[in-house]
Amino acid sequence: MNITRESKLEYYSRSYELPGGKRLELGKRTLIMGILNATPDSFSDGGKFNEAEAAARRAVEMAAEGADIIDIGGESTRPGFVPVDAEEELRRVIPVIQAVRAALPHIAISIDTYKAKTARHALEAGATIINDIWGLKFDAEMAAAAAEYVCPVILTHNRMNPVYLAADFVEDVIADLKESIEIARHAGVQEEQIWLDPGLGFAKTHEQNMELLGRLAELHALGYPVLLGTSRKSFIRQTLDLPREELVEGTAATTALGIAQGCQIVRVHDVRANKRTATMSDAITYPRYS
Repeated sequence: MNITRESKLEYYSRSYELPGGKRLELGKRTLIMGILNATPDSFSDGGKFNEAEAAARRAVEMAAEGADIIDIGGESTRPGFVPVDAEEELRRVIPVIQAVRAALPHIAISIDTYKAKTARHALEAGATIINDIWGLKFDAEMAAAAAEYVCPVILTHNRMNPVYLAADFVEDVIADLKESIEIARHAGVQEEQIWLDPGLGFAKTHEQNMELLGRLAELHALGYPVLLGTSRKSFIRQTLDLPREELVEGTAATTALGIAQGCQIVRVHDVRANKRTATMSDAITYPRYS
């Protein structure tokens, strides 16, 4: 499917209010979401930024490097991760959210959680976006929380049983995402608040990740903003046969490919490199704003 410049702008010219009267704009350039893990066992930073002051300093660095959104999570989702309860998750993330909000009063903050209790407290503490890796399917109260706070909610494709029955597994991915969309709608989430994430790295083989990465335009055609989260993931490491700390270029390649297919937000650890990649890609994709 060919994604034209005009179709991207037609689908996605959206604006979201932020603290202090600032706005987050979709449809003019790719937005950069910087990852800030408030976990002791993060696969990428090993808990380096789990102290509030250090986390805030890193958030300021990422904003200077080009981050539009700071994504804060208190539970690792790496392979083999150990789940934590909402109380522990809140203990980790609330001081970080408060510190980042104080340091960056006007920036968008997303809370990376699949628990409604965590999401509600995070939104009260200063978060402005919910990022749910289970697409509203894990906690039955999550959709209601998103509707109540009238905030963007990111619906990530994921499933407990990674067995796809359709002859074309991407059809199952799209069907799963449509289920998440219906859950959101039924709870009263507004259409313009729904974002999609293909869930690369979740419940997919290496081959499936690679295929889906080449078919992101099919998700774009659903008519919702698409967030791409490939940063330092194992399918890049396996493809390049490199350690995780050397996956900047591989991640940047997926960023450029995703933007070319209609993705409007990229979630990354290495903000500076991916911001530069996005800026070059945007000069082609969004020429009227370049």
